[in-house]
Amino acid sequence: MSAETEALSEQIKQSVALLRRHLDWDAAKTRLAELNHLAEDPELWNNPDAAQKMMRERTMLANQIEGVEALETEVQDTLDLVELAEMENDEAVIQDGLTTLRALAAQAQQRETESLLSGEADGNDCYLEVNSGAGGTEAQDWAEMLLRMYTRWAEQHGYKVTLMESSAGEQAGLKSATILVSGPNAYGWLKTEAGVHRLVRISPFDAAARRQTSFASIYISPVVDDSIEIEVLDSDLRVDTFRASGAGGQHVNKTDSAIRITHIPTGIVVACQTDRSQHRNRATAMEMLRARLYETELQKREAEASAAEAAKTDIGWGHQIRSYVLAPYQLVKDLRTNIEKGNPDAVLDGDLDEFMAASLAQRVSATRSEASATAQ
Repeated sequence: MSAETEALSEQIKQSVALLRRHLDWDAAKTRLAELNHLAEDPELWNNPDAAQKMMRERTMLANQIEGVEALETEVQDTLDLVELAEMENDEAVIQDGLTTLRALAAQAQQRETESLLSGEADGNDCYLEVNSGAGGTEAQDWAEMLLRMYTRWAEQHGYKVTLMESSAGEQAGLKSATILVSGPNAYGWLKTEAGVHRLVRISPFDAAARRQTSFASIYISPVVDDSIEIEVLDSDLRVDTFRASGAGGQHVNKTDSAIRITHIPTGIVVACQTDRSQHRNRATAMEMLRARLYETELQKREAEASAAEAAKTDIGWGHQIRSYVLAPYQLVKDLRTNIEKGNPDAVLDGDLDEFMAASLAQRVSATRSEASATAQ
């Protein structure tokens, strides 16, 4: 067997071993058998919400297990074919086999990355909030660029994007905006993007064409379903109404239909202006508040479990997670993982997968290392 064939085989075997470990293979197989048994219960759909949740878990688990098993089978079949071709000196079949192994290695790597999405809320939809930093029009324009970047990323992955609230800048861009990203593992992927993003460019708003540095922060929180209890006391809330801004028709813009809720103990503020009904906007804003409070709790848990947390999601000025340099040279660099890309246009058009995967892998690795050290 050639050196490349052995290297690819070993690479795939390592990925499969990690996949099995991430899944807790024996426990996953047992759980799938339980879910398959429950799915045959004729009274399952008496509770549609619980049934849908169970079927989603069953589908996800089945896809993961069947995917690993199919990968193992295809790898072994390909290796057998290559070995036979080498015995017969059939170069064409050997090359076809190597091409297949390279594709399988890439597939295994992708599955390994996806297996990292094992947090309790990783499979949920999420809210993405962007806020401009100090710097006036420059920062507000940068906030709008970031919102477009994440919208493009979401669309490329088949996610649905809903604008929940936006506050326009004085001259251009956005002071703040919140979108709902709906799709499988939306929170799991996007949670790695929380933090401060820094832009360096020649200002389009400066007649002297000077270089400017702008900041904007991204905050991510998972949509909370009914199975997660978040207690919110009415006495802890301040509710303000205001007129919705932007497009939406005469009724939206001329009535106090928009809602802003402040959670006094934490200082968390959410707003919604998507509907003409003040009541529906209030209900949506409450869902957003529960999501923010849940994300705060998740961060507390992660901070307690990993010393790396402090460097990860402290959303404040001076804690940049990524720099986007458009002048005098072109480079996007993630300051947590040191991943670099020399094509900022592609990144700003939604090419973020490599950054997300590297950050996700780093977080999981840090958490496991901490857990291992604690166990010892």
